[in-house]
Amino acid sequence: MVLVVGSGAGGATLARELAIKGIDVTVIERGPYVKDSDAFLCYEAPEDVDILRTNCVGGSTLVTAGNAVRVLEDTLRDYGVDIGRDLDAIEAELRVGELPESHTGIGTARIVEAAESLGLRVRRMPKFIDPDKCRPCGKCSFGCPRAAKWSARRFIDEAVDHGAVILEETRAEDIIIRGGSVSGLKTSRGDFQDETVVLAAGAIETPRILMRAGIDAGKGLFMDTFVTVGGILEGVGFCDEVQMNALIELDGVILSPHFSTLLFPGEDRRNVLSMMVKIADERSGRVEAERIIKHHTVRDISLLSGGAAIAGSILSRAGVGAGTLRSTGPRGAHPGGTASVGEVVDENLETSIEGLFVADASVLPEAPGAPPILTIMALARRLARHIASIL
Repeated sequence: MVLVVGSGAGGATLARELAIKGIDVTVIERGPYVKDSDAFLCYEAPEDVDILRTNCVGGSTLVTAGNAVRVLEDTLRDYGVDIGRDLDAIEAELRVGELPESHTGIGTARIVEAAESLGLRVRRMPKFIDPDKCRPCGKCSFGCPRAAKWSARRFIDEAVDHGAVILEETRAEDIIIRGGSVSGLKTSRGDFQDETVVLAAGAIETPRILMRAGIDAGKGLFMDTFVTVGGILEGVGFCDEVQMNALIELDGVILSPHFSTLLFPGEDRRNVLSMMVKIADERSGRVEAERIIKHHTVRDISLLSGGAAIAGSILSRAGVGAGTLRSTGPRGAHPGGTASVGEVVDENLETSIEGLFVADASVLPEAPGAPPILTIMALARRLARHIASIL
């Protein structure tokens, strides 16, 4: 049996792939099984650093914007990790593609037109959203009310159909080790005996489990830091559109249409037009047993401020009142790097403890600066083949 800790993009993909191969799999998930539309109830944010996370079956994939961008493919190849064919397979299965024009709202169209008039190259964001099911409502980050967006919970359901077991509301506590190899896992439901354990609990919890097992993890935290810049444009109705439905890629920065309730808490949300500015931040943070530490470097601040200035110019050209422009504080979208390949895991994502693997964003060697879901899934597919070959 293989024990998988976590049911997000990495854990769910791994569990499904192994279960399809006829391998016994048990998934340990800290959160509950909820409907897509209730995923927002499972948001959890640490007090010390503003990093968005969701604890439920399927993890944060239930509250993403459905963005499907290939990231770090060449970087990982330098570490001996080739995920090209796995990315191809995932894109085909999830039917990744651009949404039709019918799903582009007025606010997004105005942002695109304004950006292009400033000489910026804009492309539509590739999505894993079924356009036939999607009725633009702006609720992607709360959980899709029509289940039009792929989430890792679908893979968990398929894994269960093939014989896997999912134990929800169960906390993974400590790795059981004998003679330098994995022997099992201690959980809030008791001990499980097994010689293969895969941690996919996310870049905050995975390194904590590793540290309790004596592995030097938790360093090098990145989080794809972002801010949302916006202002007032009466009656634009942008809050009800498909979010992040366009993409502007600059050096170390991406810009995308994005609504945030944090910008104008007392204003009618239908009057707000805004954009996300996201950077590939430096690995300047760390995860400790009881706290998370993240510093923004001079480079990070420069990228954020430069991106925010460009976003402000776009929004002004789109009709937003220049005197109304404001920005949120920096937040984290995609924490990772805390059990990096080449540092904590090898090219097969195995730690120094035999039989203990990692399959989440912890293993990414640098910040992608864009959603890493496809890359995490590809790494999990590759790991599933490796585990199947050694069992």
